[in-house]
Amino acid sequence: MPRESAARLAVLVRHNLLLMVREPGPVLSRMILPLVFVTLLRPLYVSGQGRTAGTEQAVVGTLVTFSLLALGICGSAVLTERLGRTWDRLRATALRPAELLVGKVVPAFAALLVQQFLIVGFGVCVFGLRVPHPFLLLGVLLSWSCALLGIGTLIGVLVRSAGALSAAFDIGGMLLSSVGGALVPLDALPAWVSDAAPASPGYWAARGVRAALAGDTYTVAAACGTLLCVALICGALASVRLRGRSGRLVAL
Repeated sequence: MPRESAARLAVLVRHNLLLMVREPGPVLSRMILPLVFVTLLRPLYVSGQGRTAGTEQAVVGTLVTFSLLALGICGSAVLTERLGRTWDRLRATALRPAELLVGKVVPAFAALLVQQFLIVGFGVCVFGLRVPHPFLLLGVLLSWSCALLGIGTLIGVLVRSAGALSAAFDIGGMLLSSVGGALVPLDALPAWVSDAAPASPGYWAARGVRAALAGDTYTVAAACGTLLCVALICGALASVRLRGRSGRLVAL
């Protein structure tokens, strides 16, 4: 990456990180609520699946569900600039569309990873969750975070209001996590849900995390590959949406 481009990107990342720090409420809620959720939900899973499987189900379901709900962290970073009428100033700079997106998503990427590490760490320290293959789990979490950033950025580019953004993330997040088998095991759901589940990124995230905990390298690789494809497709679509036919950024 050229030095000038790297310098511009660093300034944009610092700017967006500062915006996130000045309004910590949404980020803090996504950090604290999952810990309450997994604490309250775990006894239900343990009573039905046993201590080990129930703890794993509670942690995996909470991680996937609340990371999907945290999509708004990324999408709102784009939408806030648009609603605040500062997006045109960014578009008038020498920054390329890809640089604009990277500058927006890096702080959100860090927040997503912290959230997921916090949930897993809470499960390990408080409930005795076993993580015998940490590097496999790290690979899944990184891939899942990339997919979330791609989806969140694309939605943030497409929607036109904060209400539409909130509805897309709340409804979409719960739908994708539920259909993906994060909250309820797929074998306990109707057959049509199992058939539709692979279309949900949440399915691959939940499957990848469970496979990482079990040491199933092949399934982890398949899950990570699928999630990275989702990230690339959504990121490419968002970048294209920001670019006009002549190569300049278009009004959103």
